[in-house]
Amino acid sequence: MLSRHIRVVRGSALIAGLALACGLTATAPAVAAEQAKLTAPTLTGRYDVGTTDLHLVDPSRPDPWKPERRRELMVTVTYPADRFAEGPRAPWLTPGMSTVIDQALAGEDYLDLPAGSIDWASAKRRAETGVPVAHGAPKPVGLFSPGFGFPREMYTAIVDDLASRGYVVVSLSHTYESVAVEFPGGRLELAVSEGEGPELKKALDARVADSRFVLDQLTKITRGENPDTGKRPLPRGLGQSLDLSRVGAYGHSYGGFTAGETMVHDRRVDAGINLDGAMATAVGYPPGTPYVPGEVTKRGLDRPFLLMGAEGVDENGKPLEHTHRNPEFDRSWADFWASQRGWKRDLLLRGSTHEAYSDLQIIVPQLGARVAPEKREALIGTIDPRRSLAAQRDYIGAFFDLHLRGRDRHLFDGESPRHPNIDFID
Repeated sequence: MLSRHIRVVRGSALIAGLALACGLTATAPAVAAEQAKLTAPTLTGRYDVGTTDLHLVDPSRPDPWKPERRRELMVTVTYPADRFAEGPRAPWLTPGMSTVIDQALAGEDYLDLPAGSIDWASAKRRAETGVPVAHGAPKPVGLFSPGFGFPREMYTAIVDDLASRGYVVVSLSHTYESVAVEFPGGRLELAVSEGEGPELKKALDARVADSRFVLDQLTKITRGENPDTGKRPLPRGLGQSLDLSRVGAYGHSYGGFTAGETMVHDRRVDAGINLDGAMATAVGYPPGTPYVPGEVTKRGLDRPFLLMGAEGVDENGKPLEHTHRNPEFDRSWADFWASQRGWKRDLLLRGSTHEAYSDLQIIVPQLGARVAPEKREALIGTIDPRRSLAAQRDYIGAFFDLHLRGRDRHLFDGESPRHPNIDFID
């Protein structure tokens, strides 16, 4: 089993290996006797939410892992929706992705349950499909990047909620690194990146290029163009809703590193959040192993950046806190903190774990006694899951409100009784 400190850096590289090891046969896995049904949490913003997927191809860039192909991506655009329009709720996972994720999460390093234990077919997001964008002034834009190996579909709780607060959120799956990416027609492209050594730098460079390319495509949409490869219709009003003068980037694990590194290379991104991700392609932990920091770590930024860390244990069961004050564990946060020139905060979500920043935080509690207590604690920690989710949503929203909208909700003035599990790290 991977130790917790490796997961902080490599995110969920293991999930790709698990899915590939399962073989992903054409036949569906055996279904458990009683499948657990999942309910997406209620959104906290004032807007209803709509969603659509885009199939994007970069004609100027060979794919890093398959250079005979042009780089292609699937992104999900989630947006404030017209409150008078109604559409069907979007599936949490498509049939192809549900097979991949179900088999991956069934492994002993995750849920340790029989494949087919979750009824993915009935699981729905809060977002609706086929609905127009809400009327009104253009909205700030958020770019979301998942953890290494994780697909974008496993972060609906913090993506859909930010959209409900008045943001257009564009979430990416990074092809051939994400466990799988499903393209139109049901074509699945599985992970080929192993997440070792030079592969991590290769993946980081691809992620930054992906993020910048997506920003270019959003610019085309504001001009009335449709960059979708199949020219599928865009939601009505999408082009007018994008305010690309106010762009934030956020991500979990390697996605948090991606947000910072993208900001180094692209000044269109005004503010960023790193959810528990080291900012190095080799972390130097345990002592004596290589340390290769990112450019954002060495140079810092002149724009706002938020660190949100989690707790965990190392391979010997020793407690670990992921903060900039713990350089023995993650030197990259300490180095970034020293070099950061813009606004900065470091928050610790006490009682959480690395995976608590993903949808596992809302999936695992709904599985109840199916998941062993020690497995539950290893995956999402000891924090009340409702408090964990509320804190994540509030601080992400408050950060972007402050730095993209100029609205100070005073959540960063100091520790709040509303969120007793959030510690401010000086």
